[in-house]
Amino acid sequence: MRPTAYFLRYLVMASFALITSLAYGQAGFPYCESFQSNTLRQQTVVGGNARLTGQVLQLTEARTNQNGYVYIDIPFASSFGIKASFEYFIYGGDGADGLTMFLFDAGIGSFSPGAFGGSLGYAQGNGRAGLSGAYLGVGLDSFGNFGNQVEGKNGGFPGAFDQLQPNSIVVRGPASAGYPFVTGKRVNQGGDFGLPAADRFRIESEGGRVNGPNMVGHRRVFIDLRPSPNGVGFLLTMDMQVTTVAGAPRMVNLFRDFAYPYPPPPNLKIGFSASTGGNTNFHEIRNLQVEVSAEDDLQSPVASDLSDLLACAGQENSYALTASDVFLPNDNSVVQCIRLYRSLEDIPTEEDDICLQGGVCGDESKVLEFPEGIVQVDDSGTGVTFFPFAGTEGQAISLFYTVADNYGKTSAGSLLSFSINTTPAPVDLLVDGMPIATWNICPGEELPLTAVGSEAYEYYEWYRFGELVDTTGDNEFILTRAGEYEVWAYNALGCPAKSSILTVEQPPFPALAIESPIVACFPEELVDVRQYIEEYDEEVYDYRVITPDGDEFVNEEMVAQYVAGIYFVSVKNKGTDCWSENLEFRIRVVPRPVDAAFDYGIDGSDRKTDDEGFVLTVDPIWFRDQSTGSVIGWEWDFGDGNSSRTRNPIHIYGQKGDFLVTLTVRSEGNCESIAQMNIAIHRSYRVMFPTGFTPTSTQNTHFRPKTKGIAQMELLVFSAWGELLFQSDDLNTPGWDGNVNGKDAPPGTYVYRVNLVAEDGEEIVKTGKFLMVR
Repeated sequence: MRPTAYFLRYLVMASFALITSLAYGQAGFPYCESFQSNTLRQQTVVGGNARLTGQVLQLTEARTNQNGYVYIDIPFASSFGIKASFEYFIYGGDGADGLTMFLFDAGIGSFSPGAFGGSLGYAQGNGRAGLSGAYLGVGLDSFGNFGNQVEGKNGGFPGAFDQLQPNSIVVRGPASAGYPFVTGKRVNQGGDFGLPAADRFRIESEGGRVNGPNMVGHRRVFIDLRPSPNGVGFLLTMDMQVTTVAGAPRMVNLFRDFAYPYPPPPNLKIGFSASTGGNTNFHEIRNLQVEVSAEDDLQSPVASDLSDLLACAGQENSYALTASDVFLPNDNSVVQCIRLYRSLEDIPTEEDDICLQGGVCGDESKVLEFPEGIVQVDDSGTGVTFFPFAGTEGQAISLFYTVADNYGKTSAGSLLSFSINTTPAPVDLLVDGMPIATWNICPGEELPLTAVGSEAYEYYEWYRFGELVDTTGDNEFILTRAGEYEVWAYNALGCPAKSSILTVEQPPFPALAIESPIVACFPEELVDVRQYIEEYDEEVYDYRVITPDGDEFVNEEMVAQYVAGIYFVSVKNKGTDCWSENLEFRIRVVPRPVDAAFDYGIDGSDRKTDDEGFVLTVDPIWFRDQSTGSVIGWEWDFGDGNSSRTRNPIHIYGQKGDFLVTLTVRSEGNCESIAQMNIAIHRSYRVMFPTGFTPTSTQNTHFRPKTKGIAQMELLVFSAWGELLFQSDDLNTPGWDGNVNGKDAPPGTYVYRVNLVAEDGEEIVKTGKFLMVR
């Protein structure tokens, strides 16, 4: 038979879930929230303009168009009703609007307050719906619109369709009935729905925010909703402690057993809202206390004595109550907390102040220290841990515990005792015979684990993320999913030898994308497929290419010569054996590689230079593409900062220098080929002289040079004996016509001299002979 500890832990996982599924970390009633600090309990939710000041919860400031709300995110069973009391302060403005205490259906998906302004965050108005899941709203209305029918409200004080009803307390019904007017009190006047003169008061706090019931302005509300004896709705009782004269607080009854007729949902939550509009006030609350109303109908839980629970020295032992250990007699009851005591005499009697020390589930009585070890309530509040010190084997301790449910009812003290046994040495958790701290698995992969220790063990418990997943007499376990795993191996005394934690991960595949198609620019080219994979990271991942023939290339092997076709790429995390799904891509091979080539010449000719071997700065140069292959794009770099994408461009350099001309041609797939050629331009001008001229002919009748790139020219003609016959500094002169002083010069040989200035400033002198023929 297995030791008691096994059954206890097993029941924690199985039957204890029946009473803790709603109660893990559950807060309950009585619920006390003073609002007099800078922190709130976890279940207290605020919104809108609501904020803590350190003394109160301020729902609004005395500013226009403010709204704020708070609700307690704990459901209570409507079958037991609810009691609530709170202080409020309304002051500091010019009289608007008010605040509401409301109840709403705990089963709604999300909380949403109603309209503000005169609807006080409960009813509809201003184009906004009312409180979601609203069941009941009690409005403390200083301005007076909560008790009339403006903004489409359903009903109000008789005869008050749109008249203000200031200083009133109004009860409105559920959302399902249109938030109807149910009843109300005009607290500062008499007559119907009014109060006797001695009871009257103003809703606002005359003295502002005050401390203590003896100060003028003190207001404290007491509301009790008891289930109706006829089984439908509640009986509403509402009183207010009011101080209008210093030192004389008085209790005013507003409603006594008023029949609120609407059937409630199974569970409700409580909250408050306040608002201002065109007029203002501070609206504040503090010292909220919420209890179950029909307390006489509640019964206390009954807890069993738990004797000789097994504990193992030198380690923390966890225990939780099973469904058979605690009887919870109240409807919808769950365990709220456990408290620990050294003796029955230490268990306190019920206190008058339910908020003393945080209520029945405050911070007290959670830890007990013994010479043998430490016993404490666990973090959930519904279980116990015991850490026996090393060297206490064979000893035992006893104490007492109580159980409180979510209604605040507490069991009588029950015995809790432990016997301490020896803890065995840890076991090793092995993967493939090796102790491993981390391991990666693939989807669907099975990983066998083995537990090995120094003694014989009765059985093994396998845990994932601290939760029991298997109990077996075998020391092997096969896992199929990621998680943090450990094994507890129990010896014959029932103490576990615990292993270290093995972290098993199933890393997600990275996003995989690849350019497609990839183009090989010639059949013999080595293609590096890695360059086309987005965010390629070979330090973390492995990559694989599968060819059309089924061959596989991994990582650096992907640099290869490929044939055209459809390929697949996949990726995996390093250290695993599982590849991602294949991603298809295509490789194209260019059968006719492009080969760049070109020629050039002076525009208008097939010559690369003039007769003197020059290309001028002003010459238009033609460039002719002579590339082969399937060229679809050309890019010229003329070496002077200019470029062209025309196949056969013309370019004028306009400056001297040596220019490296580069032609880059591209085929489909962005394959490139480059050709280069140097062009030397060392002259900016050209001057050509005729060898002779014939003045008497119809052509070639004047002697002058042909020029290009010349800015200034002086032309002089001399006889063979040096006599000056003609002179002109006109750049556009037609030249010498063969006449001297109006007479024809004889045919023969003559001499010329030309003084030139090029357009770039260079000075040139040319001399020579020419022949005149008549």
